[in-house]
Amino acid sequence: MYAIGLMDQGNIDTREPVLDIVDRVSELCFGLFMALTFVGAVSAVTAGEGAGRKMFYTALGCNLAWGLADAVMFLVRTLTNRGRRLRLALTVRHEPDAAAGVRALRDALPRWVAPLIADTELELIRARIAAIPDLPQRPRFLRADMVAAAAIFLIVVSSTFPVALPFVVFSHVPTALIVSRALTIVILFGSGIALGRHSGFGEWKAGLAMAALGVLLTMAIIALGG
Repeated sequence: MYAIGLMDQGNIDTREPVLDIVDRVSELCFGLFMALTFVGAVSAVTAGEGAGRKMFYTALGCNLAWGLADAVMFLVRTLTNRGRRLRLALTVRHEPDAAAGVRALRDALPRWVAPLIADTELELIRARIAAIPDLPQRPRFLRADMVAAAAIFLIVVSSTFPVALPFVVFSHVPTALIVSRALTIVILFGSGIALGRHSGFGEWKAGLAMAALGVLLTMAIIALGG
């Protein structure tokens, strides 16, 4: 909803790309941690024939539910943020006092950006918004929003398989647990490398940090009986 995003009419009724590398990795890690925690908890109370399949389907059902909830909340967040941008644009457009319009734009800026943008620059943005002939009256969903929500759902659900599938492949539950946790740590390491490359923090450092986080979480699950 920042001033730069309000400079073009199309930006007012669109969303910023949500599924960048950070979003994809975050959703993947969320699904991994959910499945890992659930599998660990269920393994502590599940035994006997078919225990592995029970854990797999239970973890899959858990992530199906959470993937759906996450996708729906993304849509809610998207429409809410778009509504805030549109309200700001309409306020600026209908404000007869140019100075008041500039103040409205400045109030919408994040604190770290505000000192970097002069009022003269905001006035140019205000004038462009005021000149837009056909602002929408209410925010609406776009097809891209639905695609992004579906992608979030699929990422969360697909993250179940490396964690839970070993319980179907291996009949020996302790072996399946080891394989499941090892795969989780490997995926977290790869996710950390991707985040490190994106942020410039250092690929290997970020990868090791994410893997260490996975080890700590695994240790916590074991300590809690998983």
